[in-house]
Amino acid sequence: MPTPTKGPRLGGGPAHERLMLANLAASLFEHKRITTTVTKAKRLRPYAERLVTFAKKGDLASRRRVLGVISSKSIVHELFTEIAPAVANREGGYTRITKIGNRKGDNAPMAVIELVLEPLSAKQAVVAEAEQAKAAPAAPAEETAAPVESAETVEATETAETVEATETEAPAESTEAAEPADTASSTDEAAASDDAEAPEAKK
Repeated sequence: MPTPTKGPRLGGGPAHERLMLANLAASLFEHKRITTTVTKAKRLRPYAERLVTFAKKGDLASRRRVLGVISSKSIVHELFTEIAPAVANREGGYTRITKIGNRKGDNAPMAVIELVLEPLSAKQAVVAEAEQAKAAPAAPAEETAAPVESAETVEATETAETVEATETEAPAESTEAAEPADTASSTDEAAASDDAEAPEAKK
């Protein structure tokens, strides 16, 4: 018989151990907490949390994976519809082990393993939001790109306004330049008329 990789084997063989863990996980999901030995509780914790991770995905493939371990459809339905949404914001640690002393008779150390269904505290929620922000850095980059584009558009509009201002000022200067020319021509006409009157006066 092969030697188990993690601690002592819980049953007579590997198949017996797999069935025992599956039954313990089904009882945990059904009753939300069970009392067992410390050794079984420690071996059950990663097994049950892996099934909860499958339930959090919620797709058909994950449901079939869990149904391959737990044969009761009602327990699997409860896991996917009630337990998984309750721990959706948690990144792990779906179970809790509490030691309760030794059992009478064989003096085996006992423990209570239960599902952690309480909502996250304020500190844990802040940490979870920070981890999600680190995991998605693309959103701040898009937000910072928008003000840059707006600044470029503002500069373009300012340039267009200055061009329009220079175009409107140019005709004003031309009219101002034209006015002295008009006055000069009127002065020449007056002088010519005076010269024409002068010979007549001499006669």
